[in-house]
Amino acid sequence: MAEQNFVDYVKICCRSGKGGAGSAHFLRDRFNSRGGPDGGDGGRGGHIVLRGNRNTWTLLHLKYRKHVIAGDGKPGGGSTSTGGYGEDVILDVPLGTVAKDAETGEVHFEITEHDQKVILTYGGRGGLGNEHFKTSTNQAPEYAQPGEPGREEWKILELKVLADVGLVGFPNAGKSTLVSALSAAKPEIADYPFTTLVPQLGMVSYRDHRSFVIADIPGIIEGAHTGRGLGLRFLRHIERNSTLLFMVPCGTEDIRKEYRILLNEIKQFNPELLDKPRVLAITKCDLIDAEIIEMLREESVPKGLPVVFISAVAEQGLDELKDVLWKSMNEPDSRFFYADEEE
Repeated sequence: MAEQNFVDYVKICCRSGKGGAGSAHFLRDRFNSRGGPDGGDGGRGGHIVLRGNRNTWTLLHLKYRKHVIAGDGKPGGGSTSTGGYGEDVILDVPLGTVAKDAETGEVHFEITEHDQKVILTYGGRGGLGNEHFKTSTNQAPEYAQPGEPGREEWKILELKVLADVGLVGFPNAGKSTLVSALSAAKPEIADYPFTTLVPQLGMVSYRDHRSFVIADIPGIIEGAHTGRGLGLRFLRHIERNSTLLFMVPCGTEDIRKEYRILLNEIKQFNPELLDKPRVLAITKCDLIDAEIIEMLREESVPKGLPVVFISAVAEQGLDELKDVLWKSMNEPDSRFFYADEEE
């Protein structure tokens, strides 16, 4: 997906329709010149609705649509006829879209299913006609309710990428290269930080015609949970991944320390992410021999979680990595996938 076409955050002004006024009408026909009240209710104002669409991958179509306005309800009529509803506005959004209040930051809901519809901003209710207000002592009320005004609210829509495996690592850890090697995705790859500026999704083929989705999340740096680097802009994408694949290059001075830094950024952003299965991949292992790999395995890697030594360029260890990831997704309760970050 082209970088300029991927939009995962928009702020829009939603203006729902106002309700139609109730009618203060009285029955009049050639047989009855002084009939009772028969004013109908006004129609409700139009809602603004979000609808999940699995064929939509970005919020680009809403980026330049700052104001979304629904239709007003129609007034009620005689013979207790109800006014027409205001026209709803339905906004198609990708699965994984979260709706928030722009002022308070309160999360309203999340769209996770195709064709799921949730009202984002409610239209105003229609007013009651005078037929509702007749009593034994007031048999000819000459008043009816006005329609309820619509709402004008600023909303934030955030997209969290839905994938089975999310890659977590510093810039140049080899994440884009791995996605390219495991799938048909072709992310930009270069030897400088933040080559990846948008999440990349790749479909990974597995045994017996099975498959899973892997997401290359733009590189994290220390302090990302406070907004440093690409910071909060992309950390939210790993919230929707069932397994976290941490990636540390074999040439790192202290592999265990780098893993702990990454884990701490995840913890500071959202402690609940520590409940997800974790796998550690030591990358770029085509640059070292088997003896050094064994030394690293014994002395330098964290204990208690699966560690796979791989080289995406040389396609080394990729089958083993896919086996471990598949097991983590299908046996998520195994303590094998949760290392103590304080070790």
